[in-house]
Amino acid sequence: MGLSSVIVLVLFAVLLLYGVSIYNQLVSLRNRYQNGFAQIEVQLKRRYDLIPNLVETARAYMSHERETLESVIAARNAAAQGLQNAAATPGDAAAMQALQGQENALAGALSRFNVVMEAYPDLKASQNMMQLNEELSSTENKVAFARQAYNDQVMAYNTYRQSFPPIVLAGLMGHGSDASLLEFADSEQIQSAPKVSF
Repeated sequence: MGLSSVIVLVLFAVLLLYGVSIYNQLVSLRNRYQNGFAQIEVQLKRRYDLIPNLVETARAYMSHERETLESVIAARNAAAQGLQNAAATPGDAAAMQALQGQENALAGALSRFNVVMEAYPDLKASQNMMQLNEELSSTENKVAFARQAYNDQVMAYNTYRQSFPPIVLAGLMGHGSDASLLEFADSEQIQSAPKVSF
C-alpha cells in the first residue's frame, strides 16, 4: 500500500467522520425541537382539560347562553384534535398552521364567552370560577414559555440545517425541509398569553 493510498484512506475516514458528526447534530437538534413541542402539548392538554370545567361551572348561571357554551366546547375539541395531529409530526408546516388556526378559533370563542360572562356578576364572583381563572392564567403563561422554547429549538435546527456544509448533506440524511415555528396570526398573542377574566 502506497503513501497516496494511505492519504486517500485517511481523507475518506475524515470526511466520513465529519458526515457522521453532521448527521448526529441534525438528529440532536431535531430531537430538541420535538421535545419542545412535547412540552407545548402537555400545557395545551392541561388547558383543554380546564375548559370543560369552566363551561360546566358557567352552565348553571348561563342557562340562556347555550350557543356560546357549545361554541367554546366545539372550539376546544377542534384545537385538541389539531394538537393531536401536530404532535404526530412536530415541525410540519401544515400541522403547525392547522393548530395555529384552531388555537386562534379557541381564543375567539373564549373571548366571546368572557364578554357574555360580564352580564353574570354572581358567576364572576364564584369561588370555583376564580380558581379556574387562576389555573387557566397559569397554564396560559406556561404555554407561552413552552412555545418560545420550542420556537428557539426550531430556529437552532433550521439555522444549522441551512448552513454550509450541512445543507449539502441534510437532504441525503432525511432532513430535507425546515421545521415550522408555532406562531399565531395576532402578533400580540405571541408576546402575551390570552387574557381570560371573570
